[in-house]
Amino acid sequence: DKAIVTTNFRPYEATLIHACVNVFPSIPVIWCDSGYNTDATYKHAETLISDLSLNIFLYVPQQSAAHRNIVMGGIPDIDSDLHAIFTDQVKLEPFKRAIKEHQPNLWFTNLRKGQTQFRDTLDIVSQSGDGIIKVSPFFHWTDEDLDIYLKDHGLPNENDYYDPTKVHGNRECGLHTQ
Repeated sequence: DKAIVTTNFRPYEATLIHACVNVFPSIPVIWCDSGYNTDATYKHAETLISDLSLNIFLYVPQQSAAHRNIVMGGIPDIDSDLHAIFTDQVKLEPFKRAIKEHQPNLWFTNLRKGQTQFRDTLDIVSQSGDGIIKVSPFFHWTDEDLDIYLKDHGLPNENDYYDPTKVHGNRECGLHTQ
């Protein structure tokens, strides 16, 4: 099997990454960095990459955030037609590049029940639109369960996180709906 784990280093990502690298130490860890993360998120990412010796593969948009901000006038409002283009540029296209390069058949992700209406329709194992088996080991875990996991394993968490493609925590960007 060609497995990958994806992360954006949002809150509780350390649980998934830790669980995966404990079983598969050299698993490719795919990070699609939008270029709009908080300073705290970047520091958190660097800590986890170093402390867990991650086999990290970084994918970034083909256009810099500064250039895009000039062209689009900043991050487009979610009601703007530009927001779909923005989302494709900063998240979907880099992810498609990662999938094309790694060609996985198994994808570990940190989807959890209760995050969005769409995610509530999934389960621990689901399938992407292009046939990749997605495994969400912590799908039924609560924040409290994950806090215990983090504490038990001495892992950091970072709550200063912002996803410009979602804006609101209960929105999908399209990555898991395709």
